[in-house]
Amino acid sequence: MWATGKNLATQARDMCTKVFVSRGRRGGPYCVVSTGLGDFEFEFAIEEAPITSAYFIGLIQGGGLDGASIYRIATRHNQGTGVPWPIEVVQGGLAGTDVPVRTTIGHEPTVVTGLRHERWSVSMSRYEPGEPYGSFFVCMRDEPELDHGGRRQRDGMGFAAFGRVTAGFSVLESIFRRAEASEYLARPIPIVRVRMALEPAAPRKG
Repeated sequence: MWATGKNLATQARDMCTKVFVSRGRRGGPYCVVSTGLGDFEFEFAIEEAPITSAYFIGLIQGGGLDGASIYRIATRHNQGTGVPWPIEVVQGGLAGTDVPVRTTIGHEPTVVTGLRHERWSVSMSRYEPGEPYGSFFVCMRDEPELDHGGRRQRDGMGFAAFGRVTAGFSVLESIFRRAEASEYLARPIPIVRVRMALEPAAPRKG
């Protein structure tokens, strides 16, 4: 499907070097997610999580997230009684059933990257560690159980955080308020388009 591993990491670093370093910029790159309820933007942590960032950059540049959806909104109250560590996240992109062939990339745990699943962090959904399916989620509160060593996943490897929301906070809050009785939405929110951006849409929050 999409190129993965060291080649993708190299491509992502090369892109940042050509576009940002040559212009004297620090930070970025960014992407803008256009949904049926408005746009939000996040910045890739290209230095800390190059492999995960590059996986999504390649997916976005290939149009792989255009026409996808926000299909899961998990709250403390809609994950069932058997979930010991409920989380609050907004998840979008491709669903596992949309990806017939599994992809493997290097898992970038938080113990290696230094990133954390804090409020507004963006992270990669997965099957096994390093086995993505084209889906990401945004933490709507601090979620330490999603970090390496956290108890949400039985393997203890956690998830690979790779970015942080930089604009469209109110849009994400509006999306989060669309949570239903079940975490998987009966009426998904469409993702119209996801595009890369060289400039942030707004100053960073916090």
